[in-house]
Amino acid sequence: PPIASCLWKMRATSATDSQYSHQTYITIMDESLAIINRTYEAYKAVVKVTYYLDKRWRFTLGASIEESLLSLLRELVMAKTAPRPLKAAYLIQAGGHLEVCAFKLRLCLEVAVQNPTTIFQIQAVLQDIGRQLGGWKRSLSS
Repeated sequence: PPIASCLWKMRATSATDSQYSHQTYITIMDESLAIINRTYEAYKAVVKVTYYLDKRWRFTLGASIEESLLSLLRELVMAKTAPRPLKAAYLIQAGGHLEVCAFKLRLCLEVAVQNPTTIFQIQAVLQDIGRQLGGWKRSLSS
């Protein structure tokens, strides 16, 4: 069990509670799938973008993009932990959330609510997530 070994490592190496939580975070993120880590990175970038949006866009489009990415992350974690016959259904749902998020980011570009360079960088991360998701789906069908 990786979680148990992670917690044992933490008890052996940490002196304070803040170190404990930080070290646990690092160890757990290292053991996650690459696609989950990339999605988490995309979410962090979107949170930064949302923070600087005008109030009008922050609570509509920005919050909606954040929710789409959180839904994507939820489906990926469910697919990771689900039995093999159920993984495909979670991955299909994750693909839908990914596509909706890409459309919302495109809308950000079209209404010019944020720096285009930042949006393009997030879109590149989403494309990478899409490639990884496609590979995961193909591995299940073989």
